[in-house]
Amino acid sequence: MFIVAEKEIAGLMTPEAAFEAIEAVFASMARRKAYNFPVVREAIGHEDALYGFKGGFDGAALVLGLKAGGYWPHNQKHGLINHQSTVFLFDPDTGRVSAAIGGNLLTALRTAAASAVSIKYLAPKGAKVLGMIGAGHQSAFQMRAAANVHQFEKVIGWNPHPEMLGRLAETAADLGLLFEAVELDQLGTEADVIISITSSFSPLLLNEHVQGPTHIAAMGTDTKGKQELDPALVARARVFTDEVAQSVTIGECQHAIAAGLIAEEAIGELGAVVSGDDPGRNGAEVTIFDGTGVGLQDLAVAQKVLEIAKEKGLAQDVEI
Repeated sequence: MFIVAEKEIAGLMTPEAAFEAIEAVFASMARRKAYNFPVVREAIGHEDALYGFKGGFDGAALVLGLKAGGYWPHNQKHGLINHQSTVFLFDPDTGRVSAAIGGNLLTALRTAAASAVSIKYLAPKGAKVLGMIGAGHQSAFQMRAAANVHQFEKVIGWNPHPEMLGRLAETAADLGLLFEAVELDQLGTEADVIISITSSFSPLLLNEHVQGPTHIAAMGTDTKGKQELDPALVARARVFTDEVAQSVTIGECQHAIAAGLIAEEAIGELGAVVSGDDPGRNGAEVTIFDGTGVGLQDLAVAQKVLEIAKEKGLAQDVEI
């Protein structure tokens, strides 16, 4: 089997390569060539940690595997980031393990790439202003990925802890974009594309905040109870997701579904837009991508980085 160490990922995987991998797997999912396995996620009763597995099989790319890991909220005392994960790939012909790949940076890159795919296909024409809700670790990845697929002129941002907004300002400056810190009502009015990437458990962006043609990539809600958007906003938008089953149970749509404001059948698949089977925005004033994160995305970027590592001689071959 091959091992690609976490320390090698940054020098191997680019946002562009991650985007290509995620775009392709979205299309495979829509064509029912790829499917995700049921997610396992458990509180283990030690160090307040959440641990689980996300896996799947892409029959088009012949990629089989899983990501194992989770969230350890006290990892700072160990000098580690809170999210820890490893991706394992298996030979679909024999079942033998073929690779173990560091999954921490890959998770950040694939999450940002999924958001960027939604922006490429759903952003309103002429979009110039990118709104960022959240200034945590993932926000810089999100902004860079968005700027890779669309030509923005300005970034406006809000964070529940304003002292963290420096990360957004610095990232925007690196990208050659103007940055302004604003309140949420101004952000909803002025932004053509909005990325929300927080760990909120109550709505931040309200229905009345959003004015005019807007695309929202809601990327923070991936657990039961989390919430970033007003259910009334979700109800008036054309909604797309990566996996409908996750969207209605652990994604942003869980709240609008519970309130009876939308039906599961109204939620579209982003992959169908990528494949050309769904027209996407199609005149809708507001579109939302409910990005819940699926195992197939992890496998797609892991397979891509494995190929690059092999080409560069940085994949360690070991016998087990």
